Amino acid sequence: MAKRASKKDSARELAVAAARIAQDNNAEDIVVLDLRGISPVTDYFVIATGTSDRQMRSIADDVIRHGKTVGQKVWQVAGMESGDWIVLDFVDVVVHLFDQPHRRYYDLELIWGDARRVRWQRRSPATRRPDGRRTPRAGE
Repeated sequence: MAKRASKKDSARELAVAAARIAQDNNAEDIVVLDLRGISPVTDYFVIATGTSDRQMRSIADDVIRHGKTVGQKVWQVAGMESGDWIVLDFVDVVVHLFDQPHRRYYDLELIWGDARRVRWQRRSPATRRPDGRRTPRAGE
């Protein structure tokens, strides 16, 4: 029998997946904040900037769809009509999709400045050169 992911693991996995979905949809300045032990209401924030309301709605729809596929129900959705700040509340994970002016104005990273940032980027695979030596990954 397969081991079921703990609540903590599934929240982190959803946050990372939401960040990657935002990246796949060309969002900018994507940040995942670990709020465990800091916030009494949620464990993770995912914050991203969209370049258009259509793009932000598309990201939101994709994150909601992904949540359903992994058994994570979105409890509240706000801002889909206006498209300047969309909030997806999965309880343990809250996704904030901002346009640039609202991202600057609300500055959630400053408000939650004591939160740890989660590394969510996919690691690029190391490749072999024709001479057999390994090409380092980005950042190595």
